[in-house]
Amino acid sequence: MHTEVNGININYEKMGHGERSIVLLHGNGEDHTMFYELSQLLAPDFTVYALDSRGHGQSSFVDHFTYDEMAEDVVSFIKKKKIKQPIIYGFSDGGILGLLIAIRHPGLISKLITSGANLKPTGLKNWFLRQCELDYEANGSPLIELMLNYPNISHEELHTIHIPTLILAGEDDLVKEAHTESIHRNITNSRMIILEGEGHDTYVIHNPKLYDIIAPFLFEE
Repeated sequence: MHTEVNGININYEKMGHGERSIVLLHGNGEDHTMFYELSQLLAPDFTVYALDSRGHGQSSFVDHFTYDEMAEDVVSFIKKKKIKQPIIYGFSDGGILGLLIAIRHPGLISKLITSGANLKPTGLKNWFLRQCELDYEANGSPLIELMLNYPNISHEELHTIHIPTLILAGEDDLVKEAHTESIHRNITNSRMIILEGEGHDTYVIHNPKLYDIIAPFLFEE
């Protein structure tokens, strides 16, 4: 399905008819289909919206990316569809979008879950940043340029988030563990889980185990 927000078409899939809603946001260079297994498991209890970010999947093509614009697309989508205080689950870049939405639109969402999110490029491991630099030199991808220069979220901004928040990362994530810990420390009502034996995306992409990880947090009142 498609809907127009901010002058572009956003592709999304909707599953379930639960009273509570959850919005799923994928990472850099991916699309909503990575959440198919998770969506199937969530659908009995939630209305699930899995979105393709601008320039991804079947959403409108763009040749330049900012996290601010991508986050505002999600905000506009939630408002247009009249989704009442959904939960957001965001993986990697999707987690960054979730943080920006929680910071800039208090009251819009009820809970936030992030996986492998970072506040700044320096939160990524050095070897991965170097690989991104080499890839950008080779192909000039605007998606790689995005990761090399952004985001720029401060600890002071994190202090404004007061909704229940779950911070996830793999033991072998692309994000430095100390950086993930700093996100947790600076969001008052948050908890953190570092998943033993997992990488950046091993427990996320087409993996039903993600449901078991997040379900206890989702069903807490």
